[in-house]
Amino acid sequence: MLVLLFKNFIRSKGTKIGLLFLLLIGFLSLLIGKQFQEKQQHTIAEAIHYQQEHIARNAAFHKDEMGLLLYYIKFSLVNKTVPVNSLAIGQRDVNPSVQSVTIRGLEAQQYDAELNNPNNLLSGNIDFSFVLVYLFPLLIIAFTYNIISEEKESGTWKIVATQSQNTFLYILKLFYIRILSLIVLLSLVLIAAVLFLSIPIDQSFLAFYGLGILYLLFWFAVCFYIVSLQKNSNFNAVLLLTIWLFLIIVLPATINTYIVSQYPVPEALELTLKQRNAYHEKWDMDKKITIDKFYSHYPQFKNYPLPETEFSWLWYYAMQQAGDDDSSVQSKELQSKLKQRNEASAFIALFIPTLHTQLQLNEIAKSDLENQLLFLKATRQFHEKLRLHFYPKIFGNEAVNQQKWGQFKVETFEDTSAVKLSKAFLPLFLFNLFFIVLGWRNFRNHKLQTF
Repeated sequence: MLVLLFKNFIRSKGTKIGLLFLLLIGFLSLLIGKQFQEKQQHTIAEAIHYQQEHIARNAAFHKDEMGLLLYYIKFSLVNKTVPVNSLAIGQRDVNPSVQSVTIRGLEAQQYDAELNNPNNLLSGNIDFSFVLVYLFPLLIIAFTYNIISEEKESGTWKIVATQSQNTFLYILKLFYIRILSLIVLLSLVLIAAVLFLSIPIDQSFLAFYGLGILYLLFWFAVCFYIVSLQKNSNFNAVLLLTIWLFLIIVLPATINTYIVSQYPVPEALELTLKQRNAYHEKWDMDKKITIDKFYSHYPQFKNYPLPETEFSWLWYYAMQQAGDDDSSVQSKELQSKLKQRNEASAFIALFIPTLHTQLQLNEIAKSDLENQLLFLKATRQFHEKLRLHFYPKIFGNEAVNQQKWGQFKVETFEDTSAVKLSKAFLPLFLFNLFFIVLGWRNFRNHKLQTF
């Protein structure tokens, strides 16, 4: 019986077209993931080559003043890209994965990003997470909306009911065939991803795969419940497409609007202007005020007195530091609001399976907002380490040629936060169970009737 049902299902031209179309779109998403992967690798390789060449060229040209040299030299920090990121690009297409900074004011540098075509950013990337979250459910709806009603409307359901000892078991077999087909399709695309994108079969990949299966099962559970209402095909199709539209587009957009209004974030441009204005106004202030603030921030440098000259690098970098200090309130506010947005989104998403799945896929791929916040924090620590290393050399007027410039390599930040499998899987599992139980109760309480 099961083999016969599978042959009848796969024999349909619509089924073949649907599966082939989704398979091709899946492979296309892998190509996009490959392009993203190559772009990331190229950017990192360029950063490594540029920093070596950049430091050597400037050290040879500005060999008389350490302060002047370090005005120009940039040092890079890389946000490590995990292989599974190619399947869920997330925010990595708008947030830089390489941050290059001088030891001057940080706030004017850390929000620099690559120039991108706004139209491309608006349309986004058709990565595999997009295919999984948006397109797989449409095929599930197409395969299941008329799983019973079609036979009732064609008048063949009575024959099925008389030939089958248990009509409910017959319906479960129909769903089983469709579930198995979509899971096989998902598996084929991910196996291709392992081979094509060189993704290791590690915990991140298995979590991604497991979350994908649970997400497919969620949509099958929703379809199972709608079918259990025993309405006609038109009603089922319209209701399921409405649910898809609501969960995929309307509800996430509404939640995004709510979060943006509830947690307004100060513009990074405003923060940059605040830092620059705070720095520039120091040119017209008493130098002692600036220096005293600097000594208050870094008491370990009090043994470097302010030279009796019109200009000194001690005073200049003290002004740069003052710019960061004066804009620290806005900087902390920005970080706090972004963190609040991230936490609010994650909490609300626990009750919206589609949004939860998208956020968790990004979290597994280290392409979510939390990863970006950790990278910004690491950039701040990286910048502070550079300052503490070079300030004594600048203030002590050490010779440029005495420094071992070759030791300054591009550093890498690695997000080591672990994926909480219970947080990722449990909400979807509970939603699946909820709709399956509702559907089962409907089938149990109402006999399968003909229209």
